[in-house]
Amino acid sequence: MAFFPCPYLNSDVELTDEREHHITLRHPDLLPSYRECIHDTLVLPDEVRRSSRIGNARLFSRWFEWLRGGKYVVVVVISDLVPTERHWVVTAYMARRLAKGGNVEWERT
Repeated sequence: MAFFPCPYLNSDVELTDEREHHITLRHPDLLPSYRECIHDTLVLPDEVRRSSRIGNARLFSRWFEWLRGGKYVVVVVISDLVPTERHWVVTAYMARRLAKGGNVEWERT
């Protein structure tokens, strides 16, 4: 299990071994080679958007010019508040463009 700092949430975000395995299987272009991009995206995202599909999920995204000719890394974080506050990565992936769904909560200017 790994923990990544996330100033936006004022908390650490958990990446369980099971979720890391999921990302490695489903998105092998991201993990294990670009693990630091997950860290960097959570530390300093370009945008934080509320998921339109999952009420307690946020999509953290950041553009990496050097990554495979220019890609976004999107890290989807679930925030559970009960029984205790917990933020955890459900998935992460690379994208050429960001989806338009959900409400933008924050953008870096």
